[in-house]
Amino acid sequence: MLDQITAHPGSAVPDHRFRQLLGEAAWQALPQPVRSRFGKRMKGGSSVVYQGVVVAMRRNIAGYVLSHLARLVGAPLPYDSTSLNQPAVVTVTEDCAGDGQFWVRQYGRASGFPQVIHSSKRFSGPTGIEEYIGSGIGMALRVGVEDGGLSFRSDHYFLQFGSWRLRLPGWCSPGALTITHRDLGDARFLFSLTLESRFFGELVHQDALFHDMEVQP
Repeated sequence: MLDQITAHPGSAVPDHRFRQLLGEAAWQALPQPVRSRFGKRMKGGSSVVYQGVVVAMRRNIAGYVLSHLARLVGAPLPYDSTSLNQPAVVTVTEDCAGDGQFWVRQYGRASGFPQVIHSSKRFSGPTGIEEYIGSGIGMALRVGVEDGGLSFRSDHYFLQFGSWRLRLPGWCSPGALTITHRDLGDARFLFSLTLESRFFGELVHQDALFHDMEVQP
């Protein structure tokens, strides 16, 4: 990742937002490649792109139903088991109008168009970081270090329209979401998503193996 910054001067600058959320001790506990990926901010409309492949995908019956119902609000959960062994691409772009990032995740399918998930991470709210998926739906996240990887755990979900905001009670949430970013060396990392319910167990789990690519202007 440092080579990418050197190859594209001015496209990225140091970013301390994740470092401040974690605290210095936890930040230094992360491998250097993870600190490099999350310690820079894209500028001037540039994006950083990670390309990979989905290596694990599973859902139980409740997860199957939920992931398809979620398509009504932008399909934020992987819903097609044929994405296994299909290409995956993640693009991260700085939100120039606000203090945040735009994330676009594209997962190939055995047939038809790929699934595309759009979300916006904003460094605000009671936990310091929130993710919005559209349709007024968002969740507050807790950032931590687990087993040498960077983790994002859902703290609570909310609805927001303009200045009006409603924190959803626990029984009304889809479950506890955990996303981890674990470095594997050789410019590779594993992105894992798990959604669990206290009533239905593990609803959805997906692993995707990515490698670093060039910054795109």
